[in-house]
Amino acid sequence: MIFTLLAILIGLIAAYLAYNAVSLLWKNSWFVGFCRGMFGLALLAAGTLVALTAYDVYSYKQVLQEQVVATINFDKIEDQHYFAVLSDKDGKEQRVEIRGDQWQLDARIVKWKGYLSTFGLKPAFRLERLSGRYYDIEQETTSKRTAYTVHDSLYGVDVWKIFHSNPGWVPVVDAVYGSATYLPMKDGALFEISLSNTGLVARPINEVAREAVAEFN
Repeated sequence: MIFTLLAILIGLIAAYLAYNAVSLLWKNSWFVGFCRGMFGLALLAAGTLVALTAYDVYSYKQVLQEQVVATINFDKIEDQHYFAVLSDKDGKEQRVEIRGDQWQLDARIVKWKGYLSTFGLKPAFRLERLSGRYYDIEQETTSKRTAYTVHDSLYGVDVWKIFHSNPGWVPVVDAVYGSATYLPMKDGALFEISLSNTGLVARPINEVAREAVAEFN
């Protein structure tokens, strides 16, 4: 909820900047009008940047408790080559080809520190990357690797990356990666991925998946 409200607030700022930009560009005059025009274009660019920031913030979902954030199932194409169907909590599906013996899902997590944590604000997340790997070390270094972006930022406007690369800029925000443990791929296997305050947890939810995990262990 807090990320939705924050995105709405940033969106209103973007709309205000865009309104002022259009108002300045609409007025007539020469040099003054030219300056107004340049300033108006600058405001329009700033409004666009703020709007993209609002979209990026909105793409993160708050973790209210441990919850299922996605499911993934596998269909075998050939040895060490699978179709994977990843479905997120909103019902969006992504179908990709994964090579290897195991899969892993990564997420971006935003945690609150300092005085903000005392207000009971929960972490937020955005699914980041789905990848495969091989059991054999030699294959891992020489065979074809596969990794896919699950969710990307528009036009390079990436708020999380700024916080992650510059942790000292906003001391109350902690932008970190969270990853589910590598688990085996097997034809017909179905897993669910949950997210808690500590990170991602993947669990087998059908017999094929449970057998694959047992064989792996």
